[in-house]
Amino acid sequence: MSEPLKNIFSRPLVETFAADVQNVWSAFPRQDFLNQLFDKSYEALELKQRIRQISHMLRAQLPEEYPKALDILLQTTQGYLDKHGDKLTFEYIFLPDFVEAYGLDYPDESIPALETLTRWSSAEFAIRPFLLHYPERMYAQMLEWSEHPSPMVRRLSTEGIRPRLPWGKGVPALKQDPSPILPILERLKNDPAETVRRSVANNLNDIAKDHPQLVLDFAERWRGLSPETDWVVRHACRGLLKKGNVVALAHFGFEQNLKGLEISELRHSVHVKVGERLDFSFLVKNSSQMPAQVRLEYGIEYQTLSGKISYKVFKIKELKLSPGEFQYINRHQRFSDFTTRKHYPGKHLLRILVNGAAKAEGPFTVGA
Repeated sequence: MSEPLKNIFSRPLVETFAADVQNVWSAFPRQDFLNQLFDKSYEALELKQRIRQISHMLRAQLPEEYPKALDILLQTTQGYLDKHGDKLTFEYIFLPDFVEAYGLDYPDESIPALETLTRWSSAEFAIRPFLLHYPERMYAQMLEWSEHPSPMVRRLSTEGIRPRLPWGKGVPALKQDPSPILPILERLKNDPAETVRRSVANNLNDIAKDHPQLVLDFAERWRGLSPETDWVVRHACRGLLKKGNVVALAHFGFEQNLKGLEISELRHSVHVKVGERLDFSFLVKNSSQMPAQVRLEYGIEYQTLSGKISYKVFKIKELKLSPGEFQYINRHQRFSDFTTRKHYPGKHLLRILVNGAAKAEGPFTVGA
C-alpha cells in the first residue's frame, strides 16, 4: 500500500522549514511552533487539515500584523528560490495556504505575494477566494501573469482560473461565462513549458463540460498550428471524446457506428470483492473492406452510497485496423478504495465502447 499523501507534511520537513524561518526572523519561537503543531491530534489530521493546521500555527507564532508575517514567509521563500530556482513543490503548499487563510482582506500585499509563492509551491488553490472577492481585478491580474517570465506564474494564470479546478473552490461566474479565461488560453497555447500547455488543456476540458461548442471551435482553429497545439487540443477534448461527442470524434477521425466493426467474445469476472480487480477481455475485428480508425474505451456503472448509479469511462487504446484485422484486448479495473473513490456492494455493469458507442456489455456484482 502506498504512503498516504498527508505524510509529506512530516516533522523533519517542518523542522527544517522552521529553522529557515528563524534564519530570516530570529525572534521566531521555533520550538513552541513545533510543539503546538505536533500535538496529539496531528496524526489523525487528513491532508487538507494538516496544511491548514501548519498555516494556523504559523499565524499564531509570527508577528500579529499580517503584512509583517507575510514578509517573513516571502523572505523564506525567496531563499529557496535563490538556492533552487522555480519548482513545483507540493510539500510547501502551506505557504500559499497561509495567504488563502489570512490574506483576503489584504489584496495589495497578498496578490503580489502569491506571484512569488507560486514559483515555489503552486498557489492555484489559494487564488480562488481572490477570484470570488475581487473578480475584475483578478481577471486582469491573471491575464498579466500569462506573460510572466516564470513558467510557474504563467501556469498559475491558467490553472488558477479553471472553472472547475479539482479540490479548489468553485467560481460559478466562470462556469457560466468563461470569456475572461479565453485570452489567457490564446496566449499560452504554444507556451514553451509543457506544464503550462497541460494546464491550458485542462482548463479547456473544464470549459467543455458547460460550453462544449466553444471548445470544439477552439479545436477547429488550433488543430494543425503546431505539434504542441495538436496535443493541447487532443487533451482538451478528452472529456468530449469520453462522452461520445460526434463532432469531437470526427475531429480526430473516429466515425461512430462503423459498419463491419465487431466486438465479440466478451469475458469478464462475474463477482468482485472490494480490494480485488475486475478482469475482462474481448475481441475487436474489422470485418469491412475499408480500414477503420478505432477508439476503444470501457465504461463501468458503479453503485453509490445513495443507491444511484455513477458511470465512469476509461480509455483503452486507439488503433487502426485494416480490413479483416482483429485484436484481442485484455484489461482489468481495480476495486480498491481510495480517498477519492469508494466502492459499494451491489450490481454493476461493464460496457465496451467503440468510437463512443456501446458495442457490448456484461453485468457483474461487487461484494464487501
